[in-house]
Amino acid sequence: MYKALRSSRLYEQIVDQIEQSVLAGTLKPGDQLPAERELALQFGVSRTAVREAVKALREKGLVEAYPGRGTFITSGTSQAIRQSFGLMLKMGGHEGTVQLVEVREIFEPEIAALAALRAQDRHIASLREALETMEAAMNDPDRFIEADLDFHLLLAEATENPFVPILIDSIVGLLREQRKRISQATDGLRHGQLHHGRILAAIERHDPEAARDAMRAHLRQVRDDASTAVADSPVPSEAGPGRTR
Repeated sequence: MYKALRSSRLYEQIVDQIEQSVLAGTLKPGDQLPAERELALQFGVSRTAVREAVKALREKGLVEAYPGRGTFITSGTSQAIRQSFGLMLKMGGHEGTVQLVEVREIFEPEIAALAALRAQDRHIASLREALETMEAAMNDPDRFIEADLDFHLLLAEATENPFVPILIDSIVGLLREQRKRISQATDGLRHGQLHHGRILAAIERHDPEAARDAMRAHLRQVRDDASTAVADSPVPSEAGPGRTR
């Protein structure tokens, strides 16, 4: 069905081929993609490249992944939601950033608590791996941010409720932009790492109250660092063409 690929950015070509299959009607909403191993064999690439492609397709709103069930082509509704949220954040500026934190404060502490009750060994191992990746990427904000997003998505998956990862995935693009802003704040990444460690420790102990409290503390830090990042942002000058800023 698919062509073998040769490129340093293989996952982008995988995304392109699957997009073309959707446009051509070969793949329809509700259709399930082959398992990761099978896709890797069909494309002639590593499973890592397939994993990156599926992640990109999820962010585009073309597929949804359901733990224990598989990855399915969507109707595009998720992408419409993401675009609406993204527009609201851009129009809201700093106020939109604060409002996003407020939304997170409503549901993420409860996600952490539920994850503490239901997390299995495989979930904890994946969370620990994401935490280690963040620790190794303190001087690489882009890599840190992707591992940070993985950490929060993994928490959602650890709830064993298939609706929760969809909820987090719908705002993952906004979370990425928020984390980019916070990475500009003094010690913003280090603050986040401290709280991630406390959240994971509570999950490992299967302590829902501690997990809930740790997530609340993390989101207070996000709110504070977001404000610091905005305060520290340079105010654009009125320099015209040919003038320096």
